[in-house]
This record gives sequence, C-alpha cells and structure tokens, in this order.
Amino acid sequence: MKQSIDKIVFGDNQFFGINHMSQEKAQQLAERFYDINNIFEVYQHAIDAGIKGFMLNSNDRAKDICEYFRSNSEKYGDLNWYPSIPYPHKYANLVAEKGIVPTLNEMLFKGNSAKGIVNMVTKGSMAVLGKDAIKMMQMLIDLEMKMFKGLNVKVVFLQNVITDLILGYEVQEVFESYCDYIRKKYKATPGFITQNMPYLKGKLEEWGIEEVVICSSFNKIGYLTSPSLNEFIDEANKNNPDKYHLMAMSTLASGALSAPDAYGFINEQNIQSVVFGASSKKNIDQTVSLIDL
Repeated sequence: MKQSIDKIVFGDNQFFGINHMSQEKAQQLAERFYDINNIFEVYQHAIDAGIKGFMLNSNDRAKDICEYFRSNSEKYGDLNWYPSIPYPHKYANLVAEKGIVPTLNEMLFKGNSAKGIVNMVTKGSMAVLGKDAIKMMQMLIDLEMKMFKGLNVKVVFLQNVITDLILGYEVQEVFESYCDYIRKKYKATPGFITQNMPYLKGKLEEWGIEEVVICSSFNKIGYLTSPSLNEFIDEANKNNPDKYHLMAMSTLASGALSAPDAYGFINEQNIQSVVFGASSKKNIDQTVSLIDL
C-alpha cells in the first residue's frame, strides 16, 4: 500500500441517529446531535485522544462538518478524511419529497459554477447518449466529492449497498474504472465497504485489482460477517497488507460485545485498521487505549 492509512479511524453513524440494535438509542442520538455543535465537541474529544482519521458519509450534514474543518484548516489541517459515497438515503428522500426532475436539478446544478455545470452536462450528455455507465458513475462521484474539496482525502470508500450490488453481478469494469478514477482525479486510495469481504477480496485478486482498502464488519460473534466469521479470519490471515488493507467495522457488534472483549479479539487478527464510532469522551478514550494493531 503506497499511501499510509490510519490505524484508527473515527466513524460518524452515531451523529445521524444510527444504531442497529436499539431504536430508542438511535432516537436519543438523533436528538442530541441535532445541534451540530455537539458533533464538533465529540470530534474534538476524538482529536484529543490522538485520532487523525475520520470516515464521513456524504449526507447533507456532512457538508456543514466539512465546511467547519475546512474553515479551521490552521487548527485541523493535519486530519485525514475517508469519504463514504454515495449516501443512498439522501437521493431517496429527495425523490420522495420533490420528484425525480427537481432532484436532478438540485443535485446537478446547485452550488456549481457555470464552468462546472457545462462540464457536468457535457459528461452527462455523453453518458446518456452513449449509455456509458462509467461516465455516469464518474459524474456521481464528482457530485458526492464536492463537499470534501480542500480536505486531505486519504481513501474514498464505495458504500456497501453499491459495492455488493456490483459485486453480485461481477462487473469487473466498474471496479477497475472506479479505482482508476479515484486515483487519478482525487489522488486518493480507492476503498470498498462490503458485507462479504472474502468474496470481494477473491474477485479483486482474480481481476488483478490491488492496493485498495477493504472495510467490512469484523467482530468476535460474527455479526454481519457473510458467509461466516471463520472465512473472514482465514482470508485475513493469508492477506498481504501491501495489496489489500483490511479495515474492521462493527467491531462491537452494535453493542453486543464489551470493548475489552471486542478488541482483545480484533488485536489478534491480521487487520490493519479499525473504524469505530462513539459519542462520549470516556468511550473514545477507552477504545483508543484498547486497539493495538
């Protein structure tokens, strides 16, 4: 892996009311972080704990988060960002609220310069006329990445909903084109979030696609590890980190495991990074102290 990747990355699910085990907990988080200043307070706790890497989904609130750190670059310019794109709920909500055509207008033209609009329309027209899915993909990537402009982007992750859909159809060209575009346009490492790390890694090896980051659930009880935890462990054990950097998420199995138990297991695996989310200084400090990769 040519580019160094942070061993500990701070995630953002907790900021957007996401908790897979408790709807009540999710609602409490959503209410707490409705005030964006509470989000910045938690980010500061993570930074104070020594964390330099941050994964951020490209939802609407991410724009304000990016703007905050961009505007305070003198203080936070050494942070590394790991965008996760696209954010499907954003598009679904807009279509439900406004309809397809207004959604396209807002996504394509809002906040774009005249030159940017011309470039996007040209690329989009070529894609539609030529039915070129690759150009459409590039246009979507550019839309999602606008908010991260000016930040130090290390890895651009493709969300698991998209990764696993394309993987299911085994469309090699899309994976290759995505990686090439991220490297050339954004000077970043391509990354994939998946719920089936062994299968994805096997197909990438078969296609000769290397030097990428694979982020997947990895935890002691096999929560969201498809097809099985043993296959995840086996695949990690034989992995060459120079070719595939493995990043573990859902390490606490959405609260089913204690932090000491969870990271005691993680530290024994051939894993290069961990992404985790927490909403208190105590939990952030404890997690950082327990991770020893």
